[in-house]
Amino acid sequence: MKKKLFGGLIYFLSLSQPVWGQTESASQKICPTELEPAINTLVNRPQFQQSRWGILIETLTPGTTLYNRDSQYYFIPASTVKLLTTAAAFQKLGANFKIRTSVYGDHQGNIYIVGRGDPSLTETQLKDLAQQLKNKGINQINQLIAVDGYFTGSPINSTWQWEDVQAGYGAPINSLILNQNSLDLILSPQGVGQPLKVNWVRPEQATAWTIENQTKTVNKNEPEFIEIGRDLTKPIIRVSGQLRVGAEPEPVYVAVVEPTENFIQEFKQVLINSGIQVLQTSIAVNFSYPSEELAWVESPPLSELIKTLNLESNNVFAESLLRTLGVQNSRSDSVESGLKEIQLMLTQLGVNPQGYHLVDGSGLSQNNLVTPLALVQTLRLMTGSPVTELYQNSLPVAGISGTLKGRFQDSSAVGIVQAKTGTLTGVSSLAGYISPPDYQPLVFSIMINQTHLPTSELRKAIDDIVLLLTRLKSCP
Repeated sequence: MKKKLFGGLIYFLSLSQPVWGQTESASQKICPTELEPAINTLVNRPQFQQSRWGILIETLTPGTTLYNRDSQYYFIPASTVKLLTTAAAFQKLGANFKIRTSVYGDHQGNIYIVGRGDPSLTETQLKDLAQQLKNKGINQINQLIAVDGYFTGSPINSTWQWEDVQAGYGAPINSLILNQNSLDLILSPQGVGQPLKVNWVRPEQATAWTIENQTKTVNKNEPEFIEIGRDLTKPIIRVSGQLRVGAEPEPVYVAVVEPTENFIQEFKQVLINSGIQVLQTSIAVNFSYPSEELAWVESPPLSELIKTLNLESNNVFAESLLRTLGVQNSRSDSVESGLKEIQLMLTQLGVNPQGYHLVDGSGLSQNNLVTPLALVQTLRLMTGSPVTELYQNSLPVAGISGTLKGRFQDSSAVGIVQAKTGTLTGVSSLAGYISPPDYQPLVFSIMINQTHLPTSELRKAIDDIVLLLTRLKSCP
């Protein structure tokens, strides 16, 4: 299995995964009193001398602290921010909330498609809408109008780095999202010395872009890496790097430039393929709703959206939910309103609002600040919520699912750790729940900041701490 470490738009690939096997000493149980010196030994190693650790480990109930290291101070949390966003979304919207995309018509033969930020929309839903229109006897549309004003404010967070906003994981967020607003490519190795073969996942997108392919296929003993980016002013995608001969194809993603235009052109083609003629297209921010809704589709329920969001650490889903929270009570900037709603919901839940300062809903920004204590508070308080099972089961499971599928394999953590990962340059974090077989359930948050060490080394150190927790036993 391949493991990818993301640094901007560079995908560093390795054919082998670290195996978190247990040595004889690693299988020995430890008492809670032994935990602090054991963790200190790990985090005080020379390579971490200039780094910052923030750690809080507590029993789930009644909340006894087993280890605390600067848990009241701010750290850059990376994607563990999603724990806050999804907790607030559950509290505000409810598990069964769905996002509706509607099609309206007027007496002039115009059709309006109104988006409300459904991040799960694909061509499948567009075909459904087209069929509904066809069933109503619509064979010609004078003007197809995309209404993209449900979310207000910028579709791109101003604090995100340029390398990130080019990537599919940093795609713009608008009211009409299609295929997560990304351009999806597959890179496949060929013969040694030959360029990688570049295929479009959705071939219809190829007509609007030029690919500059500077890749090559290398021998099996050479390193693998891929770099992909967009031209600043022209519809050019540049791909460079190398994959080993015989390696599995690698998916890569680039953010679309004009998401609303991309949406309406895709929908136009779907309508034409369905036998509906479209004479013109345009984009609007506002319109007066006609009385009749001609067609509609809905997203999966919020519980399913959040499961995808947390398991895959999906930024597009997170940023869409942030804005969805924002438009519930305000028509001002959807991001700012959403951030206020997160704070309101978490405060009502019992989380100290001084424990975090957010600027996005996904954790992609380096300007987010969260204390380990705030994450532990959120995780614990959500266990008393009506949606506790849905929330907890949305998290990756060690060695089994999501972003933890390739971690903790063949170790004592498999199946008993449910946690959210977080990774940025110089940042690694993990927060969630542990059910040690010989001890009571735990809640934890571990963060490391201000480091130049590779992500693999940071994760290894965090995982070593988690493995200690799985070995806890009750002692007299």
